[in-house]
Amino acid sequence: MDLILTSADFPPGGPIPAIHTCDGANTSPALSWSGVPPDTRSLVLIVDDPDAPDPAAPKMTWVHWVLYNLPPQTTRLPAAVRDADLPPGTQAGTNDFKNTHYGGPCPPVGRHRYVHKLYALDTVLPDLRHPTKAQLEKAMQGHVRAQAELVGTYQRGR
Repeated sequence: MDLILTSADFPPGGPIPAIHTCDGANTSPALSWSGVPPDTRSLVLIVDDPDAPDPAAPKMTWVHWVLYNLPPQTTRLPAAVRDADLPPGTQAGTNDFKNTHYGGPCPPVGRHRYVHKLYALDTVLPDLRHPTKAQLEKAMQGHVRAQAELVGTYQRGR
């Protein structure tokens, strides 16, 4: 069985509703998943934008959300999930907004892709003290048993 990541708020490759962006309430979309391998000890969720700052000439990947050590029995995160309501044991990393919370799409120009990546790990990671995406990916090396991806898009009003 493959690891599958979906959202009730947008279809694969479809537009992310404005409520989940800087033009709305800037709250996280609902995410759910299935097919977690039985030997999974923890899950990691990373949301980033590979099209920053301009999809016509991307220069960097902008990180919007970093969560790790989600319990493997977790199968969803509701829309607008608050830090206090994350599953017990879940830890947050630092995004490119320089905080540990979800930061929604806010592209300066063009239609950007927002890649939601879920990883199943064979270990529980130590407390990495709000790691960046790069630090977390380094800690994950050799421990990824499965991964899934869900892409949504957003373009601000013209």
